[in-house]
Amino acid sequence: MTRIDLLPEDIAGPLMNATLERLGTEPGSATHMKRILAHSPVALQALLEWYPLHHAVEAFLGRRATTIFTHAISAQTDCLICSSFFRRWLIEAGEDPDNLALDEREAALASFGRQLAADSNNVDEGLYARLASFLSPTEIVELTAFGALMLATNVFNNALRVPLDPYLEPFQRPESAEATNG
Repeated sequence: MTRIDLLPEDIAGPLMNATLERLGTEPGSATHMKRILAHSPVALQALLEWYPLHHAVEAFLGRRATTIFTHAISAQTDCLICSSFFRRWLIEAGEDPDNLALDEREAALASFGRQLAADSNNVDEGLYARLASFLSPTEIVELTAFGALMLATNVFNNALRVPLDPYLEPFQRPESAEATNG
């Protein structure tokens, strides 16, 4: 059960879309997370900075690698909403999110995402060296900031028990579906 009520779409939607437009991003749907974030315009704007960072990271990693990174973070934090969202992107791209075939670059990105979520103080030199072998310092900064915002959305959803959006229900992990429905 959610800890904060969802604002009605007719209130949350315009606020969310105005914020996205200020960030130079296309308006989107008023998801459960955004409808709760809309209680605070400053919180909404802070977490919607995810979109410009996502675009920046996707420009140098590509869509698949970026999705693998965000999915790794979300799965590690056990965020039902975010992990289901990225499972959706992977499934719609023809992937099996439970059996991804990763190249060395993608494996490093997934490891980095999981490590940020598990214990960011212990990103070891070997993992960092793997990232630095294919990313510039600017790209590592953008990737890490993006990962931090991904973690923030995961923490927000988990701590406030934001309910899963109905359109994501078919994409949740089978064990999550059993816990949600059983």
